[in-house]
Amino acid sequence: MPPAPPCPCSSGLRYRECCARYHRGEAEAPDAEALMRSRYSAFALREVEYLWRTLDPEHPDRARPKEEVLRELRAVASGHKYPRLHVLDRRPPDETGTAVVLFYARIFEKGKDRSFVERSEFRHDGTGWRYLTGENRAPHQLSVPPETLTLATFPSPSGRGTG
Repeated sequence: MPPAPPCPCSSGLRYRECCARYHRGEAEAPDAEALMRSRYSAFALREVEYLWRTLDPEHPDRARPKEEVLRELRAVASGHKYPRLHVLDRRPPDETGTAVVLFYARIFEKGKDRSFVERSEFRHDGTGWRYLTGENRAPHQLSVPPETLTLATFPSPSGRGTG
């Protein structure tokens, strides 16, 4: 029997021991970082229903028809390869309940590098953590190597860090 595949989220664990239980609905991600990792894995494995389920009710896609969003997610997930995820920094929930994770997603489309760094916000909806919003930058838009960024040094639109 071949060994179980590693989880696409780059945790170092096997998929069945990591994000699979979240994708199957057997458990909720325990924190914002785990949710972010499981969403990256969901893109890699085309688990679009999970991507829909883990959107915050206030995310703009929630106002659109579900089937339309799923069709778009399926197209994006199918057209890309997801070789590596780097979690760069995280901040626990603040007084509003919003947690933040900064990550560098390595993504390729037909051999072209589509990687990006994203500062994502998450909220707990009483059931589980949900993806609220994200602000991202392509590596060529950064003045430093992506792996060196923190929440304090991630460039916001005004040019200031967001931490």
